[in-house]
Amino acid sequence: MEKLETKGRREIVSLFDAGTFVEMGAYIRRRGEADVYDAVLCGYGAIEGKLTFAFVQDSDRKAGALDEIGAAKIEKLYEQAVRNGAPVIGVFDSAGAVVYDGATALSAYGRVMKCVSNASGIIPQIAYVSGVCGGMAAVIASMFDFTVTAEGESALYVNAPNVVGGKADAATARVSGLSAITAADGASAVAAVRELAALLPSNNRDVADVEWVDAPDRPVMIEGLSGLDLIRAVADNARAVTLYEGYGDEIVTALAQLGGRLCGVISTDATMNDGQITAAAARKAARLVSFCDSFSIPVVTLVDSTGVAAANDPEQATAFAKLASAYTTANCAKISVVTGKAYGAAFTLLGSRALGADLALALPASVISVMPPERAVAFVWNDQITHTESRADVEAKWLETYATPTAAAENGDIDDIIPAEELRARLCAALYMLSEKADCYPDRKHGVLPL
Repeated sequence: MEKLETKGRREIVSLFDAGTFVEMGAYIRRRGEADVYDAVLCGYGAIEGKLTFAFVQDSDRKAGALDEIGAAKIEKLYEQAVRNGAPVIGVFDSAGAVVYDGATALSAYGRVMKCVSNASGIIPQIAYVSGVCGGMAAVIASMFDFTVTAEGESALYVNAPNVVGGKADAATARVSGLSAITAADGASAVAAVRELAALLPSNNRDVADVEWVDAPDRPVMIEGLSGLDLIRAVADNARAVTLYEGYGDEIVTALAQLGGRLCGVISTDATMNDGQITAAAARKAARLVSFCDSFSIPVVTLVDSTGVAAANDPEQATAFAKLASAYTTANCAKISVVTGKAYGAAFTLLGSRALGADLALALPASVISVMPPERAVAFVWNDQITHTESRADVEAKWLETYATPTAAAENGDIDDIIPAEELRARLCAALYMLSEKADCYPDRKHGVLPL
């Protein structure tokens, strides 16, 4: 059968290593129709040598409309992907469903939703919105682990903008947290999808080989660094894939390798409102922790925050609860480092020992306090301010007495205080130590009898 040179075919072929794409179900089509193709194109191939499955809604084929035939093809693709433990990439560009199919068309969306849900946490799933992705298709794309959009090309919405007003472009998806990566154009989006697929494990049982690409004991200069700059300073070759940039930017979330091991890295950005945690920032951090735990990817948390944002936001409590639950329930390796300030709830919520961190570290110059020192003095030590001892003197005394990492370490809330230049080396060593961490306490028949 002649292969039609369409937008969808070009997109799906571009995802894979050259010459590796193989189409699945090429001859499947609606009965009684003259067209020798269906709107959904499915297949598999290699991305950086790794087996990967993909489907695309081809807007050049029946406007990419989804029907029961397309849903059946996607179901078969997912069955193969899960059985073979390989990631799935979905490319969304469609005018919607085949309207005259009625309830059958609606069920087609439901069948695809079920596939995505059943595969969640088993294999990585990456959605690329290459054109229009509206209605229930937007729901499906949002169910994937990561959604990639392209400026000027992507439109992601449940209700059409001409009905409810507003915009539904890539920029809107970015600031609302719908898009994990927003690329400058289609080619950059495809490159981002390929990078994610190559970086992530193939499935939840996959143990990635450690590839030494950068010296694990390389000293780092991190003074004054925060957020993404700090992540890049400690990451292998200063490379990190930033996720959800533009949404809750008080916290930066990224995927990076440390000592050859893939990690999810969460770092507060002290340049954004002193790194104070907002509801949006908490949600995206919780999302990354949850994803990493599903695939046993270690989580590294770098804390430099003056607490939670003072905002009249009723969603804060729920968002913070999700963050606490994500850290508490995660069984993956978890390492936290206080690199600057850690005031109040910021210390507790961001991967603290109390929430189950395997290792909690701090830098010598870090400040760990129940509340900002100036507020603490005003609250409990205000009577110590006299004509011979100024407020600054009393605040300095508070810092030295109650807000040092040593005080936290003496109570067991911090495991060690490390030199700043050794941060990368200590993180890599900790990741090596935790590389064989079991999800639960190992079973045994009985202990060994003493001689």
